[in-house]
Amino acid sequence: MINAAIDILQQYWKYDSFRPVQEEIIQSVAAGKDTLALLPTGGGKSICFQVPAMMMDGMCLVISPLIALMSDQVVHLVDKDIPAASLNSGMTYTEVKSTLQKASRGDYKFLYVSPERIESSLFQEYLPALDICLIAVDEAHCISQWGYDFRPPYLRIAQLRKELKNIPVIALSASATEKVQADIIEKLQFSNYQVFRQSFERSALSYSCFQVESKINKLIGILNSVPGSSIVYCNSRKLTKEVCQLLQLEGLSVDYYHAGLTHEEKIHKQNNWINNQTRIMVCTNAFGMGIDKSNVRSVVHYNIPDCLENYYQEAGRAGRDGKKSFAVLLYQQLDLQQLSNQPDKRYPPIPVIQSVYQSLADFFQLPVGSGEGGYFDFDINLFAQRFQYDLFTVINTLKVLEQEGHISFAENIFLPSQVMFTTDKETLYQFESSHPELERIIRSLLRTYEGIFDNRVSIFETQLARLTRSDITEVKTQLLQLMAFGMIEYLPQKETPQIHFLLNRASAKYLHIDQDAYLERKQQYKERVNNMIHYLQETTTCRSKMIGNYFGDHALQDCGICDNCLTKKKKQLSPKEFSDLHQSIQRLIADGSHSVSSVLQHLHSVPHDKIWTVLELLQSEEKIEINESGNIRLLSSTRS
Repeated sequence: MINAAIDILQQYWKYDSFRPVQEEIIQSVAAGKDTLALLPTGGGKSICFQVPAMMMDGMCLVISPLIALMSDQVVHLVDKDIPAASLNSGMTYTEVKSTLQKASRGDYKFLYVSPERIESSLFQEYLPALDICLIAVDEAHCISQWGYDFRPPYLRIAQLRKELKNIPVIALSASATEKVQADIIEKLQFSNYQVFRQSFERSALSYSCFQVESKINKLIGILNSVPGSSIVYCNSRKLTKEVCQLLQLEGLSVDYYHAGLTHEEKIHKQNNWINNQTRIMVCTNAFGMGIDKSNVRSVVHYNIPDCLENYYQEAGRAGRDGKKSFAVLLYQQLDLQQLSNQPDKRYPPIPVIQSVYQSLADFFQLPVGSGEGGYFDFDINLFAQRFQYDLFTVINTLKVLEQEGHISFAENIFLPSQVMFTTDKETLYQFESSHPELERIIRSLLRTYEGIFDNRVSIFETQLARLTRSDITEVKTQLLQLMAFGMIEYLPQKETPQIHFLLNRASAKYLHIDQDAYLERKQQYKERVNNMIHYLQETTTCRSKMIGNYFGDHALQDCGICDNCLTKKKKQLSPKEFSDLHQSIQRLIADGSHSVSSVLQHLHSVPHDKIWTVLELLQSEEKIEINESGNIRLLSSTRS
């Protein structure tokens, strides 16, 4: 069995061997067992279901909450000549139906869907015709109401098991605590199952927390002393732009990213960063999921995340290539106070929830007993302004209403442009002859998009611009011209937050909220916040160890490279030893760049661990820089 798995790994992924635990997970899945796989960020979760699915007859159904992640994985599979597709919110009814028809014919090996999609009547209609061999549930912590990212549609995944009897399920998560793990097993109705957990050890990732007077000055110091690609996380869209502008004034190669950008802006900025044309990305947590970049040297949090689950996921995007990297968290006393107050804001009083719900009904002019299944464009800023709500109160109330199953809120729905020819082929041919300047765009539409004469199909102006060798503005202008001549129907792309009413609008006074479960979730959230604050303020325990223990990995040793471990090491050096070594290293590198190996060679009479301790401390204090090649450079601030 394992030889077949390795053959598939080598053939499609070009790897010679599996990472730790992957092999055991694949054997469990291939043997038909339900499997819970807990692997850290960048730990290779997708291979754990993709490889065994390739060993089976039939199609693997992958349930994922993230459109970006689904699209990314589909692209990677197709690039490997593995047929795959996804069903996402940007597709028309016709496109979804066409994809499901192809899936029922066996055209795909992998079909990616959102948990909301599996509840749709169209999906349920085609489900019996799908030859499913494996169900993979990604981001499985979303199924647990005790998890940090609970999504009610995940609870309905278990219903699939009634339709797909004896089909194994693999659930995957990078950040599930022991309580959440038990909840995943219960909610997915696991039987004859195995649980696998990869070690949370990241031996080359140095965690540090700094309480600072000026975050921007510390950030600039970090980015100047740690070369290479970097991510800087901020907690608001406005702040990403402000921090980006301050870093640009320092001459740094930097851009910003958040959920409010257009789809094209996101793709452009993301690609520049992935291809190293932009060194630093200042962003909200909308950035990072589904992006495969292994050589990120530093991840800096400009604000405190509200839980260790989020922090671990985001910090873990540094150093996936196994080389020395840094995860740094900056904070001030005010940040701690605001985080302590967060549970009351995140879980507003029930009368406030009822009031916002009533205002939503007024905003959409929805009478009691109507609205089920309806989608509504939602300008959250206009809503907050009109009804005089604090923006965070609105956002948090929407999350509660979502968790209670009343609505679904998508902050950034991307609906691609759609085109359909509205004339017959003979008329179109005559039109082409008299308008040669539009011939190239017409030909590109006909060759690229199947069924465009019969239905509206999603098109991408960027793709058409590439095919016609023109810019995107010209493509849009030509599409509008074709519509003006009556040749096509053209609906430009739409990026609008939307609210989907899952139930008919109720009277706000009688709005159903499970108060006991709501208060329990609030208490769980309060505990997560307290754990985050403890992580920040703890100054003696190894930070890797704290993170591992939080997720149930109690086998970790001290990492030796986090700020707490380095402080402990410094205490093991006498002040004189530290001073002498510091001066010796400074003299060696003062006249130019030296490598770590040459320093170790010059100071051969000193134990290497002591030299490394001093080098790491000097780097953490931004007195020296050690690049990816192991060369040391004295920073200018130290020379002056």
